[in-house]
Amino acid sequence: MDIKILEETDSKIVVEMIGKDHTLCNAIKKELHNDSKVKNATYYMEHPATSHPKMIVETTGKEPRKALADAASKLKKQINELKKEAEKELK
Repeated sequence: MDIKILEETDSKIVVEMIGKDHTLCNAIKKELHNDSKVKNATYYMEHPATSHPKMIVETTGKEPRKALADAASKLKKQINELKKEAEKELK
């Protein structure tokens, strides 16, 4: 996955998630909402057939880049746990 930083300040980051869709963006957004240092997390797509989603993260007291990375790491951990459980149950 390619991520292009469109805007970045001490408390806000806007990234374009090239090649991704609503599925991943919704999962990351939900995980960002669990972070008490995240003031706002959302994304938008100008057109689903011709554009890539743009994620906006605003924070208070935490670098937005770090908040986004933390959310991705937590989501990865959850996916790995789900994979292990599925493999165990589907044997």
